[in-house]
Amino acid sequence: MDFKQIQELIKMVNKSNIGELSIEQKDFKITIRQKEEQITQVVAAAPVLAQPQVPAVLPAQAAPAAPAAASKTAELPSNTITVKSPMIGTFYRRPAPDKSNFVEEGDILTPGKVICVIEAMKLFNEIESEVSGKIIKVLVDDASPVEFDQPLFLVEPA
Repeated sequence: MDFKQIQELIKMVNKSNIGELSIEQKDFKITIRQKEEQITQVVAAAPVLAQPQVPAVLPAQAAPAAPAAASKTAELPSNTITVKSPMIGTFYRRPAPDKSNFVEEGDILTPGKVICVIEAMKLFNEIESEVSGKIIKVLVDDASPVEFDQPLFLVEPA
């Protein structure tokens, strides 16, 4: 068996779900194994597909905070607008770890102003405001996972 054939076998094993391949010929023996990390990655991919189940878990975790939010809701103007996440991903309040936040509570928004970044599948998507007004509350912590349509900011319209 030559080097090129061995390389092809390695490529085939990497592309398949085979954990281990052993070949013996007369005085030659080769065993090719997948790294356990790669197998783990395949298993870790399953929860990504199961994310629609996550919203059922999040409200239960957020339930203890609901009474505090309810008391603050009485203080909020009745015409507040909720800015929601347009996608599933990781929410970031700033463009880079060494930069300042895009927006803070009390800042004035105008349509087109970048208010956060949501990372999805290694792509950083700048989220722009579609409304004008003043940010009353930031509802998500920096570097937190967010779901589609999850509230991110409360805005008092201008």
